[in-house]
Amino acid sequence: MSAADSFVHLHVHTEYSLLDGASKLDDLITAAAADGQPALGITDHGNMYGIIDFYKTCRKHGVKPIIGTEAYMAYEHRNERPIRRGQLDDTGGNTEQGAKLYYHLTLLAENNIGYKNLIQVASRAFLEGYYYKPRVDWEVLSDHSEGLIATTGCLGSHVNQALMQSNYAKAEELAGKFRDIFGPDNFYVELQDHTAFQPSTTTSSNCWRFPSGSICHCWPPTTLITPTKAMRSPMMFCSASKPGLWSKTATV
Repeated sequence: MSAADSFVHLHVHTEYSLLDGASKLDDLITAAAADGQPALGITDHGNMYGIIDFYKTCRKHGVKPIIGTEAYMAYEHRNERPIRRGQLDDTGGNTEQGAKLYYHLTLLAENNIGYKNLIQVASRAFLEGYYYKPRVDWEVLSDHSEGLIATTGCLGSHVNQALMQSNYAKAEELAGKFRDIFGPDNFYVELQDHTAFQPSTTTSSNCWRFPSGSICHCWPPTTLITPTKAMRSPMMFCSASKPGLWSKTATV
């Protein structure tokens, strides 16, 4: 299998990720097809609004659609209402209790059961856990884990926030908690190296310390973005912040 046949973007934000995603669905999928990529993921922040159009457009271009979302998580329970302190940024801001208002978690549907569970996760986040963002918790994930693949996500995730605080033991404990929910074959460490954000390099290097296979597997994603979108993304980020895996997934 060549590199072109095996490489797939799985952590992808589209125009449905408010103040984050800069890529329109048709442009995104057309670019992936032109590059010869066999599949493409969609992981918009806290919602599944673009799923239907994404699926239809992928099918039209002969690209395998991989359905997902980047969920928001509460620190412990979705009923928490921590008092915000200071600026609210993309990683969840700070609270008086020291935890974040929310954390990030990347989820992908492995099959039809996973797709239905993804719908449940996204729906319960809005109906039961909405506070600044639609949030889920450990209980919701446990209730709907079948058929889902999870990763440690970006710098705003539970695991990476612990690593940023140099608390490796806590990070390993949290990674083990995710492994127990999703299973050792369906939980991955997401390695990112965005040079503009130095902490991503630090957390990725520390993730390599997790015991191989016993906690999770490693997955090095990158961001699919066109040159014109690259100019727009930093502006959107500032507006928001200042007041081998794809083959496992079935086509749903």
